[in-house]
Amino acid sequence: MNPDFSLITYLNERKALVDRALDDYLPGDKNEPPVIFQAVRYSLLAGGKRIRPILCLAAAEAIGGDAEAAMPAACALEMIHTYSLIHDDLPAMDNDDYRRGRPTLHKVFGEDIAILAGDALLTEAFHLLADRKRMPGIPTDRLLDVAREIAEAAGYRGMVGGQVQDIRAEGEKVGLETLYAIHRRKTGALLRVSLRAGAILAGAGDEALADLSDYGGKIGLAFQIADDILNVEGDPALLGKGTGSDAARGKITFPALLGIEASRARAEELVTEAVSSLAPFDDGAAPLRAIARYILERRS
Repeated sequence: MNPDFSLITYLNERKALVDRALDDYLPGDKNEPPVIFQAVRYSLLAGGKRIRPILCLAAAEAIGGDAEAAMPAACALEMIHTYSLIHDDLPAMDNDDYRRGRPTLHKVFGEDIAILAGDALLTEAFHLLADRKRMPGIPTDRLLDVAREIAEAAGYRGMVGGQVQDIRAEGEKVGLETLYAIHRRKTGALLRVSLRAGAILAGAGDEALADLSDYGGKIGLAFQIADDILNVEGDPALLGKGTGSDAARGKITFPALLGIEASRARAEELVTEAVSSLAPFDDGAAPLRAIARYILERRS
């Protein structure tokens, strides 16, 4: 790895690029009816780490592709992630009052507009993916593959299915394998497809795509374990939301099943395995290696 490489600088620069692109892609709130555009912008432009779009861009770079060419897909992934957060925060789901340090969308705009804003972001993501003018140099078959894979990861085969399993498991006794299965879909699927999308758009071969998929699966689980730990012992001021909500709702989490220290050790194992998956790649994958380690160290 380049000794001068700084992950913090890399993440900040990529986040700024993603934020500008999202602002550019979103219609302004002068459109009719303005409230839906205001609501969408309230949530989508509220900040966040932008991990999913950054992984998409970093995967394209690891293959030797142009990260900027993958930006529309990266932003589509962030739109889908944000829609899922809006719906997760609703009273019928997690009933959260704060997200990223300010009131959740339904607290500001009402539940009805929050539901519709989530719907709007999900559909806008696929509108963006289908816009050939945004990605003129990429073959149509690659765009179709990416749209199909993202739809699969976001729907009942992935994130939505995992969320349903998670809800049904509240207050129930489930084992570790069931917990892994839930989070491979609920959290892992969208993280994994973020890498696959960037790699496919950059023209990755089968072996490289398989290695990046393995990396994505491992960091997806590690990310969820880290989230579970932060919900127990994180700082609400840094997280921008309250802690202890998992235990209060009777959610099955890694700390609940394994304990904090064993959960942390498992996350470290997964990160080590994820980095090993990148062994065939050169320094172009340095950001991915550093992001895997960052998952263990983050405080928000």
